[in-house]
Amino acid sequence: MQLKGKCAVVTGSTSGIGLAMATSLAQAGCNVMLNGFGDAAEIEKTRADLAKRTNARIVYSGADMSKPDQIRAMIAGANQELGGVDILVNNAGIQFVAPIDEFPEAKWDAILAINLSSAFHGIKAALPGMKAKRWGRIINLASAHGLVASPFKSAYVAAKHGVVGLTKTVAMETAELGITCNAICPGYVKTPLVEKQIDEQAKAHGIPRERVVREVLLANQPNKAFIEAEALGDITVFLCTESAAGITGIALPVDGGWTAH
Repeated sequence: MQLKGKCAVVTGSTSGIGLAMATSLAQAGCNVMLNGFGDAAEIEKTRADLAKRTNARIVYSGADMSKPDQIRAMIAGANQELGGVDILVNNAGIQFVAPIDEFPEAKWDAILAINLSSAFHGIKAALPGMKAKRWGRIINLASAHGLVASPFKSAYVAAKHGVVGLTKTVAMETAELGITCNAICPGYVKTPLVEKQIDEQAKAHGIPRERVVREVLLANQPNKAFIEAEALGDITVFLCTESAAGITGIALPVDGGWTAH
């Protein structure tokens, strides 16, 4: 196990991409703190199942990623329950789509808070412990939208571009301390949330699901295939290994060629 004995916090990890990343880290030997919203019984089932499958210590924090005090408390809880935070994965995110002149200000504030500011607060809280050990891995989930824009996604695009900039700054500040900070920039990933979007778009446009996938969702993704969440988990593990110690400050596209346009 490449990361045996390491401790990881993964935000937004009760489902989808975050859960895939948490699962890969646990399989690689990490003890993991999950975080996110959802039905309490379902979250406990997810936590217990992951612990049983991986034989790792899996704990849970219900911290709200829009609240800096709760983020600090989550990191403090991981220090207490897991013995430290060696790996921080900032994955939590929300989305809202509207023309900029119709974009609700509350939605803008919420997207910036959860998609960008939460990463800043988490990194700020976790860095002292990483500096003390002279070892740490910070993985920020950005997006292809951290590198290119799409219409009607002003807040999301702004936040994800901000995540890429934050990643580079943290990487430069920690480059001599045994700590790396990198961003992963996926295209469309197959998650329950995206599956729901396919069904909604098919109904709205009156076209088959296959056409929605190819002509709507993956219009800008040249390989016309969804990114698998498990692949992002594997990439996360690699970026945490000693083999990746010289990789820091990158925004890694995993987008089927989207940003090659």
